Amino acid sequence: MDFPEALPPRARRAVDHVAARASGPPLEPGPRITLNFHPDRLSGGLPILAALARDGAYHSQFVTGTSNGGLTAHAGGDRWRWESRIFGGAYDDAAPGERPVYGALNFRGQVVGAAPRFGSSHFRLAAPVTARASFCYPDSAAEPADFGVAPAMSLITLAEADRRDPLNDYIESQVHAGVLLTRDVEALVLDASYRGTPVEEAARGLPFPLEWHPGYRLTVSELRRHADYRGPEYAELGARIAGRGPLTPRVIGDAARTGRHHLQDLKMVWHTLARFGAPEGAGTARSRHAR
Repeated sequence: MDFPEALPPRARRAVDHVAARASGPPLEPGPRITLNFHPDRLSGGLPILAALARDGAYHSQFVTGTSNGGLTAHAGGDRWRWESRIFGGAYDDAAPGERPVYGALNFRGQVVGAAPRFGSSHFRLAAPVTARASFCYPDSAAEPADFGVAPAMSLITLAEADRRDPLNDYIESQVHAGVLLTRDVEALVLDASYRGTPVEEAARGLPFPLEWHPGYRLTVSELRRHADYRGPEYAELGARIAGRGPLTPRVIGDAARTGRHHLQDLKMVWHTLARFGAPEGAGTARSRHAR
């Protein structure tokens, strides 16, 4: 199978191991990998966009110690074990910075990115990145048996036929050999609630275009109507932090920075907003709103 010649040895072994278990037709040109995240959180004590600007790269949780999913990226932890299984041990003794970066394949062309479960905003990666990525369905946390690479991609058919919760029906991607901002990122797409905020100001200092999607938004009455999705305690927490206005990603981020709420509880609030407050056309072809 045709992969970039310049892959480092570990990455080459990892992708080759996945490719040996992949099948199906080649991935058609067009779908991009997206990295969903919350752009108003902290990373190593810095606002995440400031940390990205400083480092010039998007890091995995093995480097940052933070995640919008589970925090198991350490030797012997679940993330370490899943990677060992998927990549045939290629990264077992690797330095944190050598490990892959996780995203999802936006084969549905969603304006909110491929995996909004992990954040309201996303980086859209350039087309060549897909050539050095591996893929699985479902998420690697589910210990999947189905894998793909760009030359052999049966996962789209599998995902389209599945009937999972919309927050769980993404094709996970693992980008090997790093994600550099100047080389690999095509655009940053922010939720509309961040207009006129320090997040927008920081985003405009990054070395790629800033785009917008219409934004997540949920009234308190709608939030309570879906209280059974993650639990009534999270619906009530969302109602408290929203106050008299709607619940938006910005409201949840503001609450996260107060330190008065458990981040895992706010994650449940976000899941409810992401599931029921998505902007119109979130599952349709990409809509660009450039700088």
